Amino acid sequence: MKVLVIGGAGYIGGHVARLFADKGHAVHIADNLSTGSESNIFPDYRFFKGDILDYPWLLSVMKGGYDAVIHLAAAKAAGESMLIPEKYSLQNISGTVNILNAACEAGIHALVFSSSAAVYGEPHYLPIDELHPKKPENFYGFTKLEIERLLCWYDKLKGLKFAALRYFNAAGYDPAGIVHGLEKRPANLIPVIMETAASMRPSLEIFGTDYPTPDGSGVRDYIHVSDLADGHLRALEYILREKTSLTVNLGSEEGLSVLQILETARRITGMPIPTVFSGRRPGDPAKLVASSAKAWELLGWKARYSDVESLISTTWQAYRRDSGKER
Repeated sequence: MKVLVIGGAGYIGGHVARLFADKGHAVHIADNLSTGSESNIFPDYRFFKGDILDYPWLLSVMKGGYDAVIHLAAAKAAGESMLIPEKYSLQNISGTVNILNAACEAGIHALVFSSSAAVYGEPHYLPIDELHPKKPENFYGFTKLEIERLLCWYDKLKGLKFAALRYFNAAGYDPAGIVHGLEKRPANLIPVIMETAASMRPSLEIFGTDYPTPDGSGVRDYIHVSDLADGHLRALEYILREKTSLTVNLGSEEGLSVLQILETARRITGMPIPTVFSGRRPGDPAKLVASSAKAWELLGWKARYSDVESLISTTWQAYRRDSGKER
């Protein structure tokens, strides 16, 4: 296949693009490098630098004769989305409308979309499956849900088949160490822990230690980025084979607590990782865990690298290399 990976220089996109290329597919990347890393752009790719809000540029790229588009370009900080909704409206919703219109104009009939478990909001039950009520609690989650609705309409009206992949907390790095470009300005727990371990920030702030969980800290479903990449490939193969669209969770089905991750990181890195404890953040549930039964049933997909040891060790490998702490 000839595939265009939009956002392919980013953290998740870099891993997705590398897997597609390793499986023998022709990979082209479109990215504005606002958060992506040039180290994730390999010599066997073709690279187009530009922004999805620039429709003429986007359409010119899309007319390259692609079999499918992988859409990973988005602003993704949930907290920031509540402060700057206009940024998320433009980049996530308007940018995706451009992608959908350009894909249809260019004759592309398959698209894999990086959605989010943020579409669900506060859990009504656990594990969360695809039938769970969708009531986002932040504007970022709202944009992802709106895009899913747009995808359904473009399927109905234009015949654009899609896979919307709802995943929870992406973490880890390529176990082989080939993809290692670090995220810019990360806000998620594991990269923040790694930045603290690598002396890139003074301390780690933990929000809430009085949740009704075994150790009092919040529990989340962490999914290794290599497992996510595999999910993108399997999802695309499915919609091309079955000629039908798909919405599915990708999760490890096992929750990891903040303190469990912190203690594992201290042991693996050998660093003290100074920590500051703060109160709960409004809207943070005690526990979020996905059901991935549908992904297993339809795609034969399950998490293989998403245990806590793999998540921490592969991330530390990337941070040691890029922070000068390689030993």
